[in-house]
Amino acid sequence: MEERYAGGAAAGCGMMAPMETRAVAVTVTGVVQGVFFRAQCAEQATRLGVRGWVSNESDGSVRGHFEGPADAVDELVAWCRVGSPRAVVDRVETTEADVEGCDGFDAR
Repeated sequence: MEERYAGGAAAGCGMMAPMETRAVAVTVTGVVQGVFFRAQCAEQATRLGVRGWVSNESDGSVRGHFEGPADAVDELVAWCRVGSPRAVVDRVETTEADVEGCDGFDAR
């Protein structure tokens, strides 16, 4: 089942994005599944104006793609270092990524 945010539309990537947009790939490890990490990350992203997605991975981590203004992306990465109230974040890895032109934010 697909979760929808920002006016009910599912996020999609592949559209053109402004040149000043920063994008990062994020992997969060620890107790980050089953603790509302993705849903609350999506809420934070929407509040900050960050586009992209987060998804649970089979190894227990959460992986994501964040893009938007650099300060907003940095703030969302900082939120990931703490996570949702029930999360226990061990590590957050980020790498610069290509801008995909996402529209909205999707918790997959």
